[in-house]
Amino acid sequence: MSVPPVKIYSLSTCSHCKSTKKMLSDCTIQYDFVDVDTFQGEERAAILEDVKKFNPKCSFPTIIIGNTVIVGFKEKEIKEALGLE
Repeated sequence: MSVPPVKIYSLSTCSHCKSTKKMLSDCTIQYDFVDVDTFQGEERAAILEDVKKFNPKCSFPTIIIGNTVIVGFKEKEIKEALGLE
């Protein structure tokens, strides 16, 4: 079974973001993430523009699994999008 690519836009201090990363790691799912709050200036602005393409409210975590966008730590939805349920 192949898992679609997973990318997370998160904040380093966000408990929901940490829970999302932990759940993916516990399921041995590889993912890329960007802790938006660790960037500054133009670089942060550019990342936030990317987030807004997927989630206009720009809230975190914003999780992209293949073509599916999930906003927030919604374990059941995440596992369904990964084909784990």
